[in-house]
Amino acid sequence: MFSNMKITDNKFVYIQLKDYIKSMILKGLLRADEKLPSSREMASMLNVSRNTVMYAYEFLQDEGFVYIKKGKGTFVSDIKVSVEEKWNIDWEDEINSYGKLSEKLDIIKHETKWQKGMISFKSIAPDEKLFNIEEFKKSFLNRMSLEGEKVLNYGYAKGYKYLIEYLLKYMENKGVDIEGKDILITNGFTEGFDLVLTCLTNKGDNILCENPTHNTAIKIMKLHGLNIKGVQIGKKGVDLQELEKKLKRDKYKISYFIPSYHNPTGIVMSPENRAKLYNVLKNYNVPIIEDGFNEELRYSGTHVLPIAALSGKGNSVIYIGSFSKVLFPGIRIGWILSDKVLTGYLESIKRARNIHTSSLDQAVFYDYLKSGSFHKYIRKARKIYREKYEFALECAQKYIPSREILGEGGMHIFIKLKNIDSRQLLEKCCERKVIFTPGDIFYVDDRGRDTLRLGFSRVSEDNIERGFKIIGEEIEKLGGTI
Repeated sequence: MFSNMKITDNKFVYIQLKDYIKSMILKGLLRADEKLPSSREMASMLNVSRNTVMYAYEFLQDEGFVYIKKGKGTFVSDIKVSVEEKWNIDWEDEINSYGKLSEKLDIIKHETKWQKGMISFKSIAPDEKLFNIEEFKKSFLNRMSLEGEKVLNYGYAKGYKYLIEYLLKYMENKGVDIEGKDILITNGFTEGFDLVLTCLTNKGDNILCENPTHNTAIKIMKLHGLNIKGVQIGKKGVDLQELEKKLKRDKYKISYFIPSYHNPTGIVMSPENRAKLYNVLKNYNVPIIEDGFNEELRYSGTHVLPIAALSGKGNSVIYIGSFSKVLFPGIRIGWILSDKVLTGYLESIKRARNIHTSSLDQAVFYDYLKSGSFHKYIRKARKIYREKYEFALECAQKYIPSREILGEGGMHIFIKLKNIDSRQLLEKCCERKVIFTPGDIFYVDDRGRDTLRLGFSRVSEDNIERGFKIIGEEIEKLGGTI
């Protein structure tokens, strides 16, 4: 019976033995009070060390599957195993409207998938080859040596104290007046945006945003049952005249804008237009959710103040920040800067949902930021992404027939085609092992069929040129011209 057990190299042997014996007991192949081979016999049978067998037996005893009689051996416990009549639920019929809408809006499941060998322009994640892993390891070891027991225990819903203090200073250095404001640490932008909408909106409320806008934000707004009203965006940013018309026509609960390296267009809103946007919304008393998307990747020109800085001591702007698009998206750390009263409510909602963001991740990330490693990394990243952006822009202008190419930096460009359906184009490009993101997923209405987003952060220059050439060739086959 035991001699038939096959030992593999992908798991500790004592775990394999423990699981094998447990399986035999649950299947009824080993009966209650039946004696197992001694540790010496089992070790000889399986050609493993005696300690390995003893370790497996001790774990089985801890889990209640065997009992050990001193001097007599190891015996099978009386485990009651009864198989009842099969009971199946048709879960498809049980899924609620939220679950069904979440699945419907899940672009990872429903959009064209990357396959091995493809040149992919879908991702706008940072290039992991740029991560300074050794510095991160140092931060991990440092935090573990200083407060390992503390950060491995439960933390606080509001976040890790030292990281909050660091980020408050970080926001102050961006020009934001932090008096009367506070920070809540979140699991990236996605949770932050969801928490704010949960706290401030009700189903059926109107929300204003750019059109196109961040697809994840669209998904969250739809899941909250909000009426999304989009304002067109061009090379200068939001169409302020259209914005004012919409504000005169309807009442809005809140607004959402991405002023820096807008996703998907890559446009950076000018300081003048930020001020105009702020004042228009102020006149109609519509609070602003500002998405600090990729602000750290400013390649050229002077620093542009976030909209949150324009409000001074006012509290009408809720700023959601995240380093995920430039550094370590795997640890999912973001933050909400808002009025202290609002932060208190957001903290309670977060505590009710997931208690807190990983204390270990926050502590290690704080140590990494404090050490100066982030500043060294971002200088290097800016240089590399700027070079990639300039090369990608040059290749797009050279090879891709288009009506307009948008993007002032960051990790992507946005292309408007001349009467070409980007989904039809995607189908043709996939046949030639090139994939990109069709632009219609970023629109809040039925527009955008003639647009696409090209992310280049994780693509080599050779593949950028080769991929853009293929896209251009397929556009020409569909009737497009330079």
